[in-house]
Amino acid sequence: MRSVRGVGAVATRVAAAVCVCLVTLAAFAAGTEEGAGLFGFDAADSAREASLEQRFDGALDPADLRSWLQTLSAAPNNVGAPHDKANAELVLGLFKQWGWDAHIEVFEVLYPTLKQHSLELIAPTHFRASLTEPPVEGDATSTRTDGLPPYNEYGADGDVTAELVYLNYGMPEDYRALARRGVDVRGKIVITRYGKGWRGLKPKLAQEHGAIACLIYSDPHDDGYAKGDIYPRGGWRPPEGVQRGSVLDMAVYPGDPLTPGVGATKDAKRLPIADARTILKIPVMPISYADAQPLLAALAGPVAPKEWRGTLPITYHMGPGPARVHLFISSDWSLKPLYDVIAKIPGSESPEEWVVRGNHRDGWVFGAWDPLSGQVALLAEAKAIGTLRKSGWKPRRALVYASWDGEEPGLLGSTEWAEAHAAELQRKAVLYLNSDTNARGFLTPNGSHSLQHLLNDVASRVKDPETGGSTQARLRARMLVQGYEKDPTDEQDVAEEKARLARIAARGGDLGISALGSGSDYTPFLQHLGITTLSIEYEGEEDQAGVYHSNYDSFDHYVRFGDPNFAYGIAEAETVGHTVLRMADAAVLPLQFGGFADTMRDYVGELHKLVGQRRAHAAELAPLLDHNDFGLSADPTRVIGPPEREAPVPEVNLAPLDAVLKRLQASAAAYDGAYLRLSAGQISLSAAQRTQLNALLQGMEQRLTDARGLPERDWYRHFIYAPGLLTGYGVKTLPGVREAVEGARWDEANRYAGITAEVLGAYCDGIDRATALLSERAVLTP
Repeated sequence: MRSVRGVGAVATRVAAAVCVCLVTLAAFAAGTEEGAGLFGFDAADSAREASLEQRFDGALDPADLRSWLQTLSAAPNNVGAPHDKANAELVLGLFKQWGWDAHIEVFEVLYPTLKQHSLELIAPTHFRASLTEPPVEGDATSTRTDGLPPYNEYGADGDVTAELVYLNYGMPEDYRALARRGVDVRGKIVITRYGKGWRGLKPKLAQEHGAIACLIYSDPHDDGYAKGDIYPRGGWRPPEGVQRGSVLDMAVYPGDPLTPGVGATKDAKRLPIADARTILKIPVMPISYADAQPLLAALAGPVAPKEWRGTLPITYHMGPGPARVHLFISSDWSLKPLYDVIAKIPGSESPEEWVVRGNHRDGWVFGAWDPLSGQVALLAEAKAIGTLRKSGWKPRRALVYASWDGEEPGLLGSTEWAEAHAAELQRKAVLYLNSDTNARGFLTPNGSHSLQHLLNDVASRVKDPETGGSTQARLRARMLVQGYEKDPTDEQDVAEEKARLARIAARGGDLGISALGSGSDYTPFLQHLGITTLSIEYEGEEDQAGVYHSNYDSFDHYVRFGDPNFAYGIAEAETVGHTVLRMADAAVLPLQFGGFADTMRDYVGELHKLVGQRRAHAAELAPLLDHNDFGLSADPTRVIGPPEREAPVPEVNLAPLDAVLKRLQASAAAYDGAYLRLSAGQISLSAAQRTQLNALLQGMEQRLTDARGLPERDWYRHFIYAPGLLTGYGVKTLPGVREAVEGARWDEANRYAGITAEVLGAYCDGIDRATALLSERAVLTP
């Protein structure tokens, strides 16, 4: 699973600061003397910080990353596999060797594994799908036969036969297109292609529309030969490659489906499987494009619209029939153990404040890219931190490093650990920093906007391995180019986000970061517990997407097409490591709120624009329907009915959000100004005042949550960032309001505009209290 790269998710990018004059993060080194200002901010402190980061960087060795990746990906490491447990024990041993206090926490989760499956075309001709991935020349591990076969986790078992319907990407708009052509999926088996939305939405929507099973295939248009040479000549998906993956309804809640809200310990109270809201009721099966082509070629019915057509050498028809398909799936629905490795270094001055860092370790098969490319960077950081500690350095705050298990089936290991330790984390965690995959390309940090400046400063000092410039400079160029070169295939949300980031980049100063949706282990920390969160990875130049979740996500593939020299593994370790060190050693937590306020201005503006677009669209559609324009313009030999009428859009009261936005901008400006005076040494704080301020800042992100949760999914409590119910991975900002507007639930939109304004008001209260601590109780220095 990948954090923000599910198709339909906004491609997020961040970079580094130009404002060197602020040097606001320059003295995070431990040992700042009381009364010396926020971090000291004299030349000696700045030099100590630079020296610490240089010593950290000097302990990073790409040969380590290569060796660990080869070992960890040597055998299948899915949940329940022997190699999964062996990898946990290996990682545990490494942490202990490097001086960390480490242990394994075990959870027991529902993890169905495939026993038998089959797929046949039984009419108008016969074809039996292979449902296997054969060995590839030059890929040593592809010859192994002990990995899980291709399947989708948390789809139902079943033995069904029915006509087939082709459904493009299986998203809501595709059902509307089907309906206009008189095609109904009730009682049918649907086949959709991967892309445009998270895989779990495809069978969920199929189930809601009455289909009895769902097939998902990878069209070469999206990640096969249309993108480049296929494996092994190139990196892209070969004909028999299959994308495994979870179809757990994580937009409702992630983690073990039987223990929502509590850790899945041995004695936890569990739901009956039939009562678990996140498990599907119909069978789901992933297949390759080699297996999909005969099924699609057997379809008749309307010719698919242009935007539905992939690049298989067939005419794409929608059906239903005459293709009839028989599908069978049988699984072992037992509990399996998870092995989370948790390692800790105590804090020397603030041991009750935690900087938490995590990356998952389990894969669908070998998982060299997803997730072990990120796991080995985490290990490199841990080894380097251990080296610093042995040389006498002690972090001000405690460091907690986590190697998660069970992320792929539904964020199981991280969610169960976060739920089991929820109260402690909400009291202590000052940051959760996540990564997942990593490869050649561009820095892609995302997360809480209060850390936007910190990320900018860190990235401005990390060298890009390919260009020699900073990762900030390279990413700024990327944002500007993406804003200029509009991609006509981008969805509206993606295009708007690229344009927004390009505007920020053009202004100079800090680059913007984007919000987090779901799809990786940050989800329970940010969106359930309200912990300040970052996700940092490199990507964009690798040819890895074609082997995503397949048997070919292997060491041999990664060292050819991912990060051959592990240079970006080192860049990842430097970027994350420097962020961890600064968060660990800052005398005052380095949160600033101007970037958050600017981002909220954009988000509220987008809501106004969305309401206007919905109103204009409904008004434009009405006369077309009234005058039968769709009927008069239609080709009578290829009948396409009119769209459904849309009710007029009433007034949506966004005034509460507009009002709190003005307050937020003023509050953020006041705090950031006081923060800069503190960082410049114009005022100083006593130890007691710093403790009080840090306690307030530690809980700031929690002020953006509400215990009532979001509509239809109260597990999600963050009112600024959430995965969309109809995007899966992709983020919905101000989700309570935005999704109500998109769903034409106008009373709900008005209600959640008020609730969201209340949440933002509580956040302003926290900012104002922090400003008062800096402005009223601080000691002025000459």
